[in-house]
Amino acid sequence: MADPVKISVVIPVYNEVKTISEVIGRVLNCGFDTEVIVVDDASTDGTREFLQSFHHERVRQFYHSRNRGKGAALRMGFAAASNPIVFVQDADLEYDPNDYHAVIKPLIDGRADMVYGSRFLGGPHRVLLYWHYLGNRIITLVSNIVSDLNLSDMETGMKAFARDKLLQLRLSADRFTFEPEITIKASRARWRIYEVPISYSGRTYEEGKKIGWRDAVTAIWAIFYYRFFD
Repeated sequence: MADPVKISVVIPVYNEVKTISEVIGRVLNCGFDTEVIVVDDASTDGTREFLQSFHHERVRQFYHSRNRGKGAALRMGFAAASNPIVFVQDADLEYDPNDYHAVIKPLIDGRADMVYGSRFLGGPHRVLLYWHYLGNRIITLVSNIVSDLNLSDMETGMKAFARDKLLQLRLSADRFTFEPEITIKASRARWRIYEVPISYSGRTYEEGKKIGWRDAVTAIWAIFYYRFFD
């Protein structure tokens, strides 16, 4: 039986035809009363065609006419979300919807406005890509210095929000700079932020990982931009 708590799960997707069906299935079976919002960011690998042929009463699909980036896809999904708690779910199977039960607790009991699912707090994870791990830690360190937070994993792809708080922020980042933007703006708004450990099944670049060193440099630039200039 599904938990009576209602959640909206926003899935931004770009060229994930091999995984999007399983991700949607896992989210639908996460144990909550779940609304799924999939935003296709102008995929070219068959993802869009799959979504157009996919029908489920709890799944809504939206489409970008051109590739605009993860942040733009998330803004579209956030605007469509109707339930009081909103999750971000990547479309690549690296994050497990079963972890929603841990992530949601500080939101349900009123302690938090936003919860980060941290890959670095002791949850089970696939062992690979040391330089990617180091880059994540450096970005988080810079973010913490600038925002005066003490996060362990600012760049995590699993985040959950109280919808009423989320709609108060003016978000503008179009691409992967969504992560530093939401962190800096939540800090400036004095949100109550929690972290909980989650599992992580990271992919290699050969398996489809899209984040590279250029994104790390851009993220560090974005941290300073959203703190001091936006």
